[in-house]
Amino acid sequence: MEDHIHILTHVHPTIAVSNLIKDIKLASSDFILKEGVFPDFKGWQDGYGAFTESIKAKERLIKYIKNQEEHHKKVTFLEEYKSLLEEYEIKFDPKFLL
Repeated sequence: MEDHIHILTHVHPTIAVSNLIKDIKLASSDFILKEGVFPDFKGWQDGYGAFTESIKAKERLIKYIKNQEEHHKKVTFLEEYKSLLEEYEIKFDPKFLL
């Protein structure tokens, strides 16, 4: 996807998701900039979204992630993200979703 990525991972309960995301962003930014793989890359956004699912949902999530390009032809990322925030009852200010 050109404007976001999905990562499916198992994280030990002692690992803070914010630390995991910080480490991913730092390492990937360093790699992208050093290797020049995305010439227009200016850095990651400040925020992120993280959702937990049961291990039983693993295969469904893998399929979902693999089909993102086709999926987002029907539903935009922003529409889907708002829907997830509402489904998980996460309060948000729409001005931060632009």
